[in-house]
Amino acid sequence: MKYKKLGNSDLEVSVVGLGCMMFGSMCDQKQTNDVVDAAIDEGINMFDVADIYGHPPGTAETMVGKALGKRRKDIVLATKFGAQSGGRGGSIEGGGTREYIMKAVEQSLERLGTDYIDLYQYHFPEVATPIEETLQALDDLVKQGKVRHIGCSNMDGAQLSEADSVASEQNLSAFVSAQNWYSLLHRDIETDLLPVAEEINVGIIPYFPLESGLLTGKYRKGAEDPEGSRLAKWGGAFKTDDKMDAVEAMRDYGESIDRSVLELAMGRLTNRPAVTTVIAGVTKPEQVRQNAAAGTWELTADDIAAVDQLTAAWV
Repeated sequence: MKYKKLGNSDLEVSVVGLGCMMFGSMCDQKQTNDVVDAAIDEGINMFDVADIYGHPPGTAETMVGKALGKRRKDIVLATKFGAQSGGRGGSIEGGGTREYIMKAVEQSLERLGTDYIDLYQYHFPEVATPIEETLQALDDLVKQGKVRHIGCSNMDGAQLSEADSVASEQNLSAFVSAQNWYSLLHRDIETDLLPVAEEINVGIIPYFPLESGLLTGKYRKGAEDPEGSRLAKWGGAFKTDDKMDAVEAMRDYGESIDRSVLELAMGRLTNRPAVTTVIAGVTKPEQVRQNAAAGTWELTADDIAAVDQLTAAWV
């Protein structure tokens, strides 16, 4: 496993992280334990969860805490606050307020079974609350030792720039990471968020790097999705004809260099300097091992150029 510094923080994180969104929804405690064990065995030390994950919301945090046990101190534990539950997406009303944050962090700490969070992330920016209030509350948590570093998620470049300026002007803790949807078939952050993050040294954490399984290479155009798979449940936003055409083109290129679609998808992201750790959600230990191997592949300049050209339509 390779490791990178997360933005301008002191956190050293594995280039492949473990997304814990499936815990408590598609994974029970035994399956969660097996996945966590496999991740640690592979050298993965970045575990990303959120207070809305699992059914009911919060279940994933509880399951992660139980699965880690005494190993909690050996990993970088990240969670999030401020999002709507139930798969609706977006910010919850008041999710950026001091009152909400102070309550949310205590609940997450209890569920995770820890007295500190390594990376506490603002899940969806709430425009009704000034960023000053959010950052001041988060800065207090850092000073109290309940949070080591703070990050954001689903912000655009202008929002990240504003937050960084406010933190600098008011001498507050600044975001060290930005977690956004980023894959070979969802590259829009390259022209907006990514340049800002590179300028202020904020580490990028891609989520949905495999487009909910589409970029694992196991799905074929015109074929039925495996029963019970994530794409079978959520396919609409991910499995479109143009994306399937791109996957087939990547499959052809991968075969020409003896690499899989999964290796192209993970390896291209982990080979970007601004990308610190790639968060992929899994349900099985073998998926952890496959992601870990794919994410540590070093692409050649020709490979990078070819993959970027094949996916240029999604910038």
